[in-house]
Amino acid sequence: MKIGVGSKNKTKVDAVEQILRDYPMFADAKVEGVAVHIEQFGHPKSLAETVAGAVDRAKQACVGHDYGFGIESGLMAVPQTKSGYMEVAVCAIFDGKQVHMGLSQAYEWPKKVLDGILNQGLDGSQAMKAAGLTQHEKLGEHEGFVGVFAKGRTNRTEYNKGAVVMALMHLENPEHY
Repeated sequence: MKIGVGSKNKTKVDAVEQILRDYPMFADAKVEGVAVHIEQFGHPKSLAETVAGAVDRAKQACVGHDYGFGIESGLMAVPQTKSGYMEVAVCAIFDGKQVHMGLSQAYEWPKKVLDGILNQGLDGSQAMKAAGLTQHEKLGEHEGFVGVFAKGRTNRTEYNKGAVVMALMHLENPEHY
């Protein structure tokens, strides 16, 4: 079985590959990152944009594969948070006919990082660097914000894995979906 992940980002590919090892239906799966064309680069600023990005990635990654996985991280409005927003990862799995979706746990960006995303058009890595919180050009391809602010207790691969597990519930229990 061939699995395409709609990104070359190691944290996304590794998340899918590591999680699929625990699923008998994917025992023989070969996972590969797929370079996908993203129409508009930038940090998704709503849950709708984040979902659309994950679905687009999954559908592109499915071409030539049995399943396509798309993982996109972006903002969603959350009442009563300090900033009004939280960051969440969406995993969309496309089987050629249907989309199966799950979300990760969520976190709140520091206000100066959120300002870079919302008002300066920066992605998370760029906004973290502009805020002086990292020297990484592509923090999202390494430990990510969660690795830095959780002080190494978790990282972006683990964060992405949560969304993958939630989406896989659909495939593992198709009689309920």
